[in-house]
Amino acid sequence: MSAVDAMVNGPEGELLDWHAIDWRAAEEDVRRLRQRIFTASQVGDLKRVRSLQKLMLRSRANTLLSVRRVTEVNAGRKTAGVDGKVVLLSSVKADLADWVQRNAKPWQARPVRRVYIPKKGGKRPLGIPVIVDRVLQARVVNALEPEWEARFEPRSYGFRPGRGCHDAIEAIFHVARGANPRRRWVLDADLAAAFDRIDHDHLLDLLGTFPARGLIADWLKAGVIEKGRFSPTEEGTPQGGVVSPLLLNVALHGMEQAAGVRYQTAGVHAGQTVPGCPAVFRYADDLVALCHSKHEAEQVKARLAEWLAPRGLVFNEDKTRVVTLDEGFDFLGFTVRRQSGKLLIKPSKAALGRIRERLRTEMRALRGANAATVLVRLNPIIRGWLPTTGRWCPARHSVRWTGTCGGSPTSGPRLVTRTSPSTGLSTGTSGRSTGPGETGGCSATATAAPTAPSSPGPASSDTGWSRAVRLRTIPPLPSTGLTDGVEEFPRRWTNSACVC
Repeated sequence: MSAVDAMVNGPEGELLDWHAIDWRAAEEDVRRLRQRIFTASQVGDLKRVRSLQKLMLRSRANTLLSVRRVTEVNAGRKTAGVDGKVVLLSSVKADLADWVQRNAKPWQARPVRRVYIPKKGGKRPLGIPVIVDRVLQARVVNALEPEWEARFEPRSYGFRPGRGCHDAIEAIFHVARGANPRRRWVLDADLAAAFDRIDHDHLLDLLGTFPARGLIADWLKAGVIEKGRFSPTEEGTPQGGVVSPLLLNVALHGMEQAAGVRYQTAGVHAGQTVPGCPAVFRYADDLVALCHSKHEAEQVKARLAEWLAPRGLVFNEDKTRVVTLDEGFDFLGFTVRRQSGKLLIKPSKAALGRIRERLRTEMRALRGANAATVLVRLNPIIRGWLPTTGRWCPARHSVRWTGTCGGSPTSGPRLVTRTSPSTGLSTGTSGRSTGPGETGGCSATATAAPTAPSSPGPASSDTGWSRAVRLRTIPPLPSTGLTDGVEEFPRRWTNSACVC
């Protein structure tokens, strides 16, 4: 075996130690190869692109990272497919990576398992592939994604590396801001069941001579098992697979051109939209088109409807409308609206209602639980909200959170104990209730709640109070001139900086 083969496929006969893998080196190898595919696609060298994609599909580093992604990183790592298998042990992960890397037999795609998750107005169907299919799909994504990233349109933001909701909202802001924006009419559109209706033949034609095209075709035709019954899939890609978001972006590539969007290619304004044409912003199957007039918005809708037909897609008429910026529209959980000559963007009422209802449900289920348990349950929900809304914290605008973080209604008033820095002895206490609108901050860590008497009073040696946590400093006391620390009783949440 040559040295190059050893680097790509791994040394033969050597047992893989999962904990001894150099992940930084593996990530760097995959990143470098992705960059080479991107560059070759950017200059139009298709032959080199296909050669590098074959190398990526054989890469040992790509296999290791793919196994790590579906067994450690992905949220559904503990969800099994139709075979009921999950991979959680390190030894099993190493065996899976070794089997995927060295298996010479062609893999036959397995059907996906149908599950449903709640969504606004009903339930969303998902298709859960088996663990091997997930690993193979992750390998294919690393080979296919760089090629199309060099082609994708500039204002496509959904399921793309380095892009997110904030980028789409920022792009809308730059186009619609100002006292007198040119594009005042909005086509707020949504595609009906986009994942479930993509035409297979059209999608495979777009992939061209991609080396793993046959494997993708097998995944599309693998079928669905729901409640023990098998159903063939004649259209669509299962929402829940690793490769499905990328395939949706491939199928919807070219939407801006079909809507009549043109970009300047030279000069200081290169990359900006040509004056007089609409501006289209797409995030997966949700899109917004800013137009100069109502007639232009209706024309864009008609052109896009004709363009979507060969792809098997149609507009969801219940969610598609033409409005003005003054009326406003909801996009990606935000409300975008002009008011008094200014463009205002803030979280939508529907999004706020959903997050508040979720926090309310969690808090009701956690009644009687200690602070550590509450934090473990709530922090992932609040942090998951941040990629969508940024610094805006839904929890701190919640009545229930204010009642919880600002002080338990059964714990009595907040007590302040002053201690002398020189002697360490208590100099007295004072009672203070939580002020209006004061939440006390959101905590990232929990501390044991100290014990305290039911009513404030002078400290003594027989009170049995536990040592308090120093939180902040206060001005010197008028009587003693000492700069003392503040300690509060009883508190279940530390008054640290808000992490949400």
